[in-house]
Amino acid sequence: MKPFSINFLDHVAIRVKDMNASIDWYSHVLGLKKYQLEAWGEFPVFMLSGTSGLAIFPANLEHDELNLESRHVKIDHFAFNVSNEDFIKAQEHFKALGEVYDFQDHIYFHSIYLKDPDNHTVELTTLVVDEKDFYKHL
Repeated sequence: MKPFSINFLDHVAIRVKDMNASIDWYSHVLGLKKYQLEAWGEFPVFMLSGTSGLAIFPANLEHDELNLESRHVKIDHFAFNVSNEDFIKAQEHFKALGEVYDFQDHIYFHSIYLKDPDNHTVELTTLVVDEKDFYKHL
């Protein structure tokens, strides 16, 4: 039996050497629209097609590329969107499995972060404000 449902892949977060060059490339090459929220500061900068896309963060070029905890150039995490109801079900499911996760309140979204067997960060995220209010600029 399936414990909860995933709606869609929400975003992929990447760390980049040059924020402006990356924003320009994703805008011009792929036609993604820049979406930046004042409440979150300089980053992440979202590059979206509809409600899906990339979250771009600056890399820390001083970190060793092979260090698993590094914030060097890499894919940082990927996120699946879930309903508010399934967000609660997912937490109950993870607790039942003994799966460790981290909850974060991102003002507009609530997120759970877990690590897969290869230490990739997997996020489940749910919108906690009205979708029309959050995506009104798209």
